[in-house]
Amino acid sequence: MFYTLLRPLLFKLDPESAHHVTFNGIELARKLGLLTPTVIACPSRTVMGLSFPNPVGLAAGLDKNGEYLDALAMLGFGFIEIGTVTPRPQPGNPAPRIFRIPEASAIINRLGFNNLGVDQLVENVRHSAYRGILGINIGKNFDTPLEKAVDDYRIGLQKVYPYASYVTVNISSPNTQNLRQLQNADALDQLLDQLKLEQAKLAQVHAKYVPMAVKIAPDLSETQIQSIAALLIKHRIDGVIATNTTIARTGIEDLPAAQESGGLSGAPLTQRATAVIRQLHSMLQGAMPVIGVGGILSAHDAQDKLAAGASLVQLYTGLIYRGPDLVKEIARAVCTDHAKKSN
Repeated sequence: MFYTLLRPLLFKLDPESAHHVTFNGIELARKLGLLTPTVIACPSRTVMGLSFPNPVGLAAGLDKNGEYLDALAMLGFGFIEIGTVTPRPQPGNPAPRIFRIPEASAIINRLGFNNLGVDQLVENVRHSAYRGILGINIGKNFDTPLEKAVDDYRIGLQKVYPYASYVTVNISSPNTQNLRQLQNADALDQLLDQLKLEQAKLAQVHAKYVPMAVKIAPDLSETQIQSIAALLIKHRIDGVIATNTTIARTGIEDLPAAQESGGLSGAPLTQRATAVIRQLHSMLQGAMPVIGVGGILSAHDAQDKLAAGASLVQLYTGLIYRGPDLVKEIARAVCTDHAKKSN
């Protein structure tokens, strides 16, 4: 309710400023003791060998540096994913780089992995009190040649491994030049081969196994999805996140800002992301779980993704348009559904 009143004021600010105002406000409220922790009773579910208190998570992108973990932990999420983080700090693409399309409950961003670098993220995580399930999303620096991308991902994996509940390999952002080429069969085969070797070494060093997921784009043909699914199975990847933002503009072509370059998220992505989940679920045949993200603005949207085969869901743009109440709405609806099916 409070966010509904606040949103018109936030939407008068440019999107990037509104983001900082919102998150700094939540953090201040936490420090002043004004935030009441939200706890949603739900039968835990085991995914990637981890026990999730509820199936609603925060998608990567909103807390790139892990600066707001303690505040986010009070909003009722079953898990939180931070990043995308790169080995070295980088500013990302020039502003303006985020564009609201309120008529379609959508956002276009071309941030370009702006972050403070993996060492700063690790420091933030170390100083956080958060002890829930933490995903850390890793990427490559914009100026690392594609043929050396595996080196960046290896560095990211090494540095976040001791602190992550799971690690996500982001090869699907449209805002780092040529990054999506890593989804091509030969490139992906080589990347996953090297990262699985590194994961095995790190598991021995740290005496614990940290699952690894891969995040894919929605702008893939059925043949491409089939090829990716086969490689994920071949390399025994622990999970797949579907999907990232889209470069398509179907249905919003005539709306203001729709032709800005970048990745589109929100309601226009809902059906496509769900379709990719359904295809993956069928192709994977239970070999690994699918985490669903893309255009979840209601409990119904989340339930559709779970029905399509997702084991968990993540929120991003829905939070911007609906606020923290969306977390509770979805978690309670899904938990109620689970209880009904169990009886």
